[in-house]
Amino acid sequence: MIVGAPAYDPLMLSIDTAQRRARLATRHRLAPSARSNDPVDIARSMVVLHATDPATVYLSVGARGIDLTPADVEKALYDDRALVRMLAMRRTMFVAPTGLLPVLQASTCDALAHKQRRTYGRYIEQAGVVEGDVATWLADVEAETHAALLTRGAATGVQLSKDVPRLRTQIDAAPGKSYSKPTSITTWVLVVLGAEGRIVRGRPNGSWTSSQYTWSPVETWLPQGFSPLPTAEARTELVRQWLYAFGPAPITDLKWWTGWTLGDVRKALAELDTVEVDLDGTPGLVLADDLAPVPTPEPWAALLPALDPTPMGWQSRGWFLGPHTPALFDTNGNIGPSIWADGRIVGGWAQRPDGEVVTRLLEDVDADTRRLIDIEIDRTTTWFGDIRAIPRFRTPLQRELTA
Repeated sequence: MIVGAPAYDPLMLSIDTAQRRARLATRHRLAPSARSNDPVDIARSMVVLHATDPATVYLSVGARGIDLTPADVEKALYDDRALVRMLAMRRTMFVAPTGLLPVLQASTCDALAHKQRRTYGRYIEQAGVVEGDVATWLADVEAETHAALLTRGAATGVQLSKDVPRLRTQIDAAPGKSYSKPTSITTWVLVVLGAEGRIVRGRPNGSWTSSQYTWSPVETWLPQGFSPLPTAEARTELVRQWLYAFGPAPITDLKWWTGWTLGDVRKALAELDTVEVDLDGTPGLVLADDLAPVPTPEPWAALLPALDPTPMGWQSRGWFLGPHTPALFDTNGNIGPSIWADGRIVGGWAQRPDGEVVTRLLEDVDADTRRLIDIEIDRTTTWFGDIRAIPRFRTPLQRELTA
């Protein structure tokens, strides 16, 4: 069992880039033969779907689906409630299979709620707007907000702030700064309650590109509830799932994706049987029972949206990204819409205001690959329909294509 990243050993088992791309194509359901007609199955294949930009969830599922529609994703989210939107790793928004909730809650969300409550409490204390113990005051506001939501059944933040006047308390979190702007604590309280698993983001007000959500108490949204897990067990399970979906990979990629300390990552890995392998000169980890080669799938292409979970699953992306970082990433490390062919990025794409999906290849591809890309352009155009979606984080190539 190897849980660190010691010096390179020339005798270790090697897994080359071609095999990593074959695994990516199959396990991320990007090759046509690996695609699915179940949004939950697709989400499970990726562990979680990136959801900072609401449109990403739908477009990520569409790229991996056979004949799914956005309505199928909405059904899984809001009718079947088999998928749930939540803040988790790296304080990032994800959509996760509901069955993964106990793992995410114990491994990540409980600690996130504690950290955010301390941060917001410090801002409130510095503002000097609360008499007495701030922690007690904030806990009372949280309890009152949860009770109000139980009464309503579902509500927006604006509606809840009418029911709970203390939610309208104004706080300047950066006094004296040029970007300083007093804000109410409504969002802060909802973030903490959501991270604790006490409330859930429900159906948005608008189309599938909207981020203005209603909130529901978990008691009514998921009345079956879920059993809590020990933190160590939950972290080991999350790491196991990530290694199957994204491994083999360097331990630094796992540390980045989870947002945990290196010590926490190593503790989780210590409970798994892993093998260290050579990834073209870089040590990586793979599950010990996952060493058999994955067959190379048929040729394939895909149009993946901004912040898709495939490119955002690793920190070290050279083996599929090549030299295209300046065109496809913004300054904060967010990837824009990308074109993939056989496990590597070959270009980018964008949707213009008139709905046209336009592309630019950054590498030469043969005629057969070009035809596969054209098929994906048609699939993506059909998926959008009348919807127009501007990525929340715009990248250089995306801006150029829509200028």
